[in-house]
Amino acid sequence: MDSTTSTQRLAQARHYAAQCLRDEAQAITDLVGQLDEQFDHAVEMIYHCKGKVIVTGVGKSGNIGAKIAATLSSTGTPAFFINPLDVYHGDLGVMTADDIVLALSNSGQTDELLRFIPIVLHMGIPIISMSGNPDSLLAKYSNAHILVKVTKEACPLNLAPTSSTTAALAMGDALAVALMEVRDFKPRDFAQFHPGGELGKRLLTTARDVMKTDDLPIIPAEMHLGEAIIHVSKGKLGLGVSLLDEKVQGLITDGDIRRAMERWQSEFFDKTVGDIMTRTPKCVSPDTKVTEIQKIMNRHKVHTVLVIDQEGHLLGIVDHYRCML
Repeated sequence: MDSTTSTQRLAQARHYAAQCLRDEAQAITDLVGQLDEQFDHAVEMIYHCKGKVIVTGVGKSGNIGAKIAATLSSTGTPAFFINPLDVYHGDLGVMTADDIVLALSNSGQTDELLRFIPIVLHMGIPIISMSGNPDSLLAKYSNAHILVKVTKEACPLNLAPTSSTTAALAMGDALAVALMEVRDFKPRDFAQFHPGGELGKRLLTTARDVMKTDDLPIIPAEMHLGEAIIHVSKGKLGLGVSLLDEKVQGLITDGDIRRAMERWQSEFFDKTVGDIMTRTPKCVSPDTKVTEIQKIMNRHKVHTVLVIDQEGHLLGIVDHYRCML
């Protein structure tokens, strides 16, 4: 290729990329029409599975399979990936009759995978296959076959796995999402199963999950500050909450008390909670995420927020330490 042609092609790089994305997007869209009762059967099989979903595949299909296994695991379906070549070197021991094998192969004729299938059949393990060929040997020996067929690869030579691997990845996501809906999988469930467990907790845990609800330091607005010090200290949160008709009226902190002592000195003991309390404390609903509470604390430079219902009734208290998951 001469330099002029090369320069011209470089100038078209964005065009080539856009065409690739359009081709792969079309491949995914075409999958909608391929969903049938075999997909339904696969979902039902996994839903009733008492063991694990063992995902397998070779080459690019193996790479996609590993991602599908991770997605299934993080959304409530115990799953892991096995390279069929490793089965002959000891990995067979992790498989039981309660498991299900999810086998990926674009052609459905991959030799390494087909040599693995008789072992699975001998163990009585059901097989779900995902391929672009419903007449393949893999499909023939499967209990359910999910069709993932593309008309052409995004590769300009129609050789490199591009649209086919993207379609398989998308179908794996569709399978996982369908199972989530069937199981009525909730955010708390995700936090439990997510591989980045701590991250999941931080993103999904709410004020309701971490708030302190017992022995809350409630003090009346008319209480003198000398007595309020004792209640704030006993509460071990560094604050006291004043209620009126069971609704939050205000809040004082140990910092407020120290500043009041410096300001009024000898007159300090004549002052009441109502004289120094913050009448608009930072409040959140019980469904507020912990990550949002942390943002509120940082933005307003406070260490505690009150959890209230829609009528303003105090439900609990969340401090800085309860946000440290």
